[in-house]
Amino acid sequence: MIVLKFGGTSVGSVENIRKVADIVSNTRGRKIVVLSAMSGVTNSLQKIINLIELNKAEEAKKEIEELNKKYQQTVYELFGSGGKFDEGIKEMFLFNEKLISYLDKKYSDRVEKEILVQGELVSTYLFQQLMVENQENSTLIPALDFMRIDQFGEPRMDYLNEKLSSVINSHQNDDTFITQGFICENNDCEIDNLKRGGSDYTASLIGAALEVDQIQIWTDIDGMHNNDPRYVDKTFSIDEISFDEAAELAYFGAKILHPQSIIPAKEKNIPVLVKNTFSPESPGTLIHDKAKVMKIRAIAAKDQITAIKIKSYRMLMAYGFLMKVFEVFEKNKTAIDMITTSEVAVSLTIDNTAKLNEIIAELQSFGNIEVESDLSIICIAGDLAQNKKGVTSAIFNCIDEIPIRMISYGGSNYNLSFLVKTTDKIPVLNLLNDGLFSNLKEVESKNILV
Repeated sequence: MIVLKFGGTSVGSVENIRKVADIVSNTRGRKIVVLSAMSGVTNSLQKIINLIELNKAEEAKKEIEELNKKYQQTVYELFGSGGKFDEGIKEMFLFNEKLISYLDKKYSDRVEKEILVQGELVSTYLFQQLMVENQENSTLIPALDFMRIDQFGEPRMDYLNEKLSSVINSHQNDDTFITQGFICENNDCEIDNLKRGGSDYTASLIGAALEVDQIQIWTDIDGMHNNDPRYVDKTFSIDEISFDEAAELAYFGAKILHPQSIIPAKEKNIPVLVKNTFSPESPGTLIHDKAKVMKIRAIAAKDQITAIKIKSYRMLMAYGFLMKVFEVFEKNKTAIDMITTSEVAVSLTIDNTAKLNEIIAELQSFGNIEVESDLSIICIAGDLAQNKKGVTSAIFNCIDEIPIRMISYGGSNYNLSFLVKTTDKIPVLNLLNDGLFSNLKEVESKNILV
């Protein structure tokens, strides 16, 4: 069995939905198909939620009507006239009425989560109806029936395995099982979610729970690239990459994968194949534990970074100082990306500034605080073990005229990260691409990269 996940762009139009159906139909063996909401739908739902929160019911109703028009047009283009069209229109009416019902409710976190799941419910319903029309043996399995998180927000893998295995075993004649990404129940059996981007995570969790042969992530580019194609012209797709390298890239800005999505697959050693929905013949990128070693595999960048520097002579020769600093961030539920220290100072970065003022207020009791924003982390991923020569010089020779704010190296054998002003990000990505990848064969012969 394999798991195939398709994102919002892959199911963003009728033409694309049909392409996904062809891919699924041409995939041999039993499979579980995980779908996101159609592209743009989650944003529309979030806009409706925001209007409800502002008590703008009439404006929210107009947004709901626009979304319903989109759904009705999709049903018409998918099924034309006839039975499936009538069924689809009735179902869209029910979804529409469900959204309308929230206009009479006061905004709450619970209302927001219940509205957000509607996008995935619609996309999977439409896809299942298309599979039935195509005479495919398929079953729609609501994610709310098997995907559950505990009181800490962590997935209940035992529950997932038990519930999903039971459903699959009871449908021995079906080859295809369709479900929603992103959606789950919490420990109180209320509708919840795995956060935005969580469809990748859903696919990985399902794959790990059932110990499938492979997890496929279908997106709109030819696998993972060696650099960000939005800012760099001469990029290329990577044939293979290790779990550790892929995890570093995902965390530090590679948009193709959700940062958490690699973890369940890595724990069960299940290969992850990243493919292009719009070019299924392209080989894509295989993420597995036996990838060929490369000193430098790829580059990624993470924006909206804020650096905080704490300078205190109390830190000199003292123990427990860093623990107290970390406790401030833990108390304010703010993760730290990078950290560097000296005898009398510690610098660290965060990407979530929601509690920045509270954090600064508490840190001021430790010493002098400096804050700098509009920064970007550049991540170099590869097999960067420190005993391999030429890696750091090859990297920093490319950007010798770019000012660097912080460097993090040695915490992982698979990542070297440094901090620059965001205005320098695009030049840095291009300089590294030209210096490290443009003349790859020549560089390989000098034993710098491999």
